Order: sequence, then structure tokens, then C-alpha cells
Amino acid sequence: MKISWESPSNIALIKYWGKRDIQIPLNPSISFTLSKCKTTTEVHFTKGTGIDISLDGKDKPEFIPKIENYLQRIKERHPWLVSYRLQIKTSNSFPHSSGIASSASGMSALSLCIVEFANKIGFKLGALDFYQEASILSRLGSGSASRSIYGGIAVWGESSYLKNSRNEYAIKYPEIIHPIFKNYCDVILIVDTKEKQVSSTLGHSLMDSHPFNEQRFSQAHKHVKDIKRILQTGNVDDFIQLTELEALTLHGLMMSSSPNFILIKPNTLKIIEKIREFRNNSKLPISFTLDAGANVHLLFPNSAKNKTMEFVKNTLIQFCRGENFISDHVGLGPKRLTNFEE
Repeated sequence: MKISWESPSNIALIKYWGKRDIQIPLNPSISFTLSKCKTTTEVHFTKGTGIDISLDGKDKPEFIPKIENYLQRIKERHPWLVSYRLQIKTSNSFPHSSGIASSASGMSALSLCIVEFANKIGFKLGALDFYQEASILSRLGSGSASRSIYGGIAVWGESSYLKNSRNEYAIKYPEIIHPIFKNYCDVILIVDTKEKQVSSTLGHSLMDSHPFNEQRFSQAHKHVKDIKRILQTGNVDDFIQLTELEALTLHGLMMSSSPNFILIKPNTLKIIEKIREFRNNSKLPISFTLDAGANVHLLFPNSAKNKTMEFVKNTLIQFCRGENFISDHVGLGPKRLTNFEE
């Protein structure tokens, strides 16, 4: 049987940094699910054992150990997997060297295929519903992948301020969302295409002994409370202040870890300076956020799109490697692509 899904990447507004056990977050996170930055994965399940994997039509045996580790983690929930061979064909809508992390979109797409197949063979899922099970499996492959299962805004990690939030899986944001945030735009400015210096696993582990870890976890919980109000009222000015602080806090934590890492580049800072300068002069509500890398996510309401895109093409593009950027927006979440083929 062949099953195919596409699943998007996401960009965290409140960052997850630090974990325990197997992919359990030390603080809650909230993200925009994107639309155009996505992974398409087809899995051919046959009786037997082993894994074959290809990316954009090219065999990638170096990816097999990561998938084997993932399958080992989920076999307690899906013991039927030991009887099947998986032939995985995957592709990204964004260039592999674009500096956009594909683990969230890739692991969520694979998890959706596995849960779909489990349903087809009559296996009883351990979660309440299909998407919750897919989010649990995605988390075991990549923490942030748990959020990609849901469109719009997603939450992962327990918070007393958000009902039904859990560490084991993500949920669709459960509170009121002002219309301005439902079609928010995200232009990803590609500053660096090299593999980042520090793996996510190492980066998260550095929070275990970080001198500011308790302060950070307390800050993240407060920011969940604050963003709940912001998302309900549509206060874009407060949204800008909070999300930029989250981005800079993430990099501040990496720079003050032991060992420490500086992942931002000179052009990252130049872009940030230009964004703030343009915001002050134009009064447009544009802002930035960062993931654990050098690239900049330029965030803005859809109503500001025309003037902001002019700014990108006239000013910011010169700081992008190869003048590359990706224009995206908040999306609807994963999509099943094919009918089932016996």
C-alpha cells in the first residue's frame, strides 16, 4: 500500500528550548503553521523489513539511521511496524540548502503516513483521534514537528493558561484568534545555507545546566499568558515586542551556554536593523523572528503585504545569500494527497 501526505513547516513565536526524557519540552511553545514551505512524503509499505529513503529522487542512505531511531521510539505504540518494509520517497517545496529546517515538515509527513496505514490495517490507535496520534509520533521524531500537524496556530507543551495543552502532543490553539493573525505573512530571508554549527539535540541539552534556565522557563510561561491576550485582541504592537524578545532570548541563551554558540551572522543583524528602521519610518507593523540559525523570518499582517514586499525587494534582498527569500503565510495544515493503492 502506498500512502502520501504533505505537511508544512512552522515558525515558533514562543520558542521551545530545552527538553527532558524523550522529546518532552521544558516550556510551552506556540507557532504559526506555514503554507508553502512543506514536505511531501510517500511511503510504500510491504511485508518484510528494512528502510529505503530518497529525497527529490536521489537515494539518501545517510538518512536511514535517523529513521531507524524514530521507528525504535514509536514501536511500543505501533508494534506492527516490525513486520513491514518502508520505502520512503520525500521532497521539499523549498531548496534543501535554503537553511529552512525540514525536520518539522518531514517528520510530521512521515508520521501522518504511518498513522494512516495503521488505520487501514485496523490497528487501534492509542490516542483520542488520528491527528493527536500523528502529533505524538511526530514529537518522537522532532519536537517541533508535533506542531506541524495542525493548521493556523499550534501549541505544544503544558500551560495553565491554555486548556488541554500537553507535553506529549501539540494541539490546535484553543482560544480566540483575532482575524489579523489568521492570514499573517512570513517572508523567510535566507542569510546562510550552511548546516548549523550546533544540532538541536545538543542545543536543547545545554539548557540542563544553563545559568538562566529557570528564568527562561518562567519567562516562556508568562509569554504564553501575554500572547493569549495579544492573539485575542489583535494588538500587533505587543505582538511585535513579544515575538522579537523571544527570538533574541533564544540566541541570547545559546550565546550564554557552555559551550556557547553564535548562530547569527553579520547580515542577520543588518536585516534586523533595516526592519526596525523601516518600521519606525513607515509605521508599518512589520517585525522579525529567528529560529536556531541565521535566517530571518519577516512577519507582517496581510494588509501590509504590498509595501512590505517592496521593502524586501528594494532593501533586504541585498543581505540574502544569492538574493534568495521565500514568501509564505499562515496555512491550513497537512493534506492527504493520494487515494489508497493496494
